[in-house]
Amino acid sequence: MWPRIDGLRVMELGTPGKVRAELTGLALSGAKKATAGILPLDYEAEGEEVERVGERLVLVDSSGERVGEIEITRVELTPFAEVGWEFAEAEGEGYGSVADWRETHRRYWAGVGYEVEDRTTVVCLWFRLVSSAHAAS
Repeated sequence: MWPRIDGLRVMELGTPGKVRAELTGLALSGAKKATAGILPLDYEAEGEEVERVGERLVLVDSSGERVGEIEITRVELTPFAEVGWEFAEAEGEGYGSVADWRETHRRYWAGVGYEVEDRTTVVCLWFRLVSSAHAAS
């Protein structure tokens, strides 16, 4: 089960450390408007439902501290091989092509112990930043 803060599910981008700091920074800047999860790894194994449009999540840093809040604006469940450019570009990480997105994500998920196949279901989430802890300061 995912952690909750103030009753909202927590959104942790990437793995703690450098990757999470970079991805969270992109989300807080508005450059990152989407993120991907793997249905069997991130949802089924955790006993979590897929996010729904309008749901709000707490964005946290590597120490689990609230740094912002996001609202889900779009959700698509897509086979890995069919994730398109619109989504890859919305992730805001500077991918040059969908092939680049696929290779980067295949490596990332392999690094956390999950081998992605072309038919693996990817949860494609689009979101908007609702608030930032830095804006409140």
